[in-house]
Amino acid sequence: MLEISDLVTAYGKIEALKGVTLHAEAGRITCLLGPNGAGKTTLMMSIAGILQPLRGSVRLAGTELRGLPPARIVAQGVALVPENRLVFPQMSVRENLLAGAYQRNDKAGVSADVERMYERFPRLRERREQLAGTLSGGEQQMLAVARALMSRPRVLLMDEPSLGLAPLVVAEIFRIVAELHRDGTTIFLVEQNAHMALQVAHHFYLMEQGRVTFSGAPGQLAEDEVIQRAYLGAREAG
Repeated sequence: MLEISDLVTAYGKIEALKGVTLHAEAGRITCLLGPNGAGKTTLMMSIAGILQPLRGSVRLAGTELRGLPPARIVAQGVALVPENRLVFPQMSVRENLLAGAYQRNDKAGVSADVERMYERFPRLRERREQLAGTLSGGEQQMLAVARALMSRPRVLLMDEPSLGLAPLVVAEIFRIVAELHRDGTTIFLVEQNAHMALQVAHHFYLMEQGRVTFSGAPGQLAEDEVIQRAYLGAREAG
């Protein structure tokens, strides 16, 4: 469904993505692992149109997205849950949800989807008139996911959803990710918590220094000795 081909994105003269090629299949969870500074967030922002790649291709179901402004990419069916949540702190929970549907004109459908988000995330219902900036980190992450879902995306991009959250909250976030998948959402997930990602993802990529260095199924990831040591906490014998 989402196909990235030979994508190059730079900050000035420094290439952060050096010809990245990968794809996320429809109805599945694809996970991208990698150390800090590998280019993972740059890739997410390039897909979403926040950064404009120098060359390469970003296609959604065959439609080229590269070069489109972010609003057009959302309209095509791609929604980003950004790193560090980035909710609108001076707006209420309900206003944040409505902001996620800013391109939609179906008022009845938007209202129904707000109610659906409250059903999926009961804590958001409890805090619907509360300013988003006063929510806990976990609640803000739930709101960021719900806000993205308000655009009814075909592909949900999630950039480090567990970052900075307590273990119990991380478990809740990954439960939500699995639930979204069961509902048919295609998810492209950037995550450093490889142990949790292994429980939900169907395919993994590893990015290092702006390049994809591994592609494989969860079993292949778990069997790779280098990845075991770097991401899964395994230790060399002796």
